[in-house]
Amino acid sequence: MASLSAISVELAEIEGQISDKFRALSNGFQKLEKIKDTNRQSRQLEDLTNNMRECKRLIKDFDTEVKDLKFQNDAKTNKILNEKKQDMIKELNSYVAMKKKYAINLENKRVDLFEDPVEASTEENVLLASANRSWESNDGRDRSGHR
Repeated sequence: MASLSAISVELAEIEGQISDKFRALSNGFQKLEKIKDTNRQSRQLEDLTNNMRECKRLIKDFDTEVKDLKFQNDAKTNKILNEKKQDMIKELNSYVAMKKKYAINLENKRVDLFEDPVEASTEENVLLASANRSWESNDGRDRSGHR
């Protein structure tokens, strides 16, 4: 098959933009792995999500352009273009899966941050309250009621 620019300048431009987005996604996920702060991780995930949305839109544009050129190309070229589109979709889906994994991990970190201290202090409060009631009810007396 000839280069995409020989088939359509528009297709070649869209493919270039998609490649740029995939490169940005790859770099963004590498950057995400190095970030420790959950708020910064969350912002990075938002940026990655926006890049994925843009990539999805570009893949749809690519598909529309392929369909518009369908009758100008031979069957082999159309098959190759459709395979190229499917490869782009698979790559995007792999980034979506990574994003979901990171989002779940981030949510778990937030839950751990907010729930663990609360549970620990609740347990401590229950133990303290129980101990206080026992001590108050005894009021310094032993079981027989003598001091």
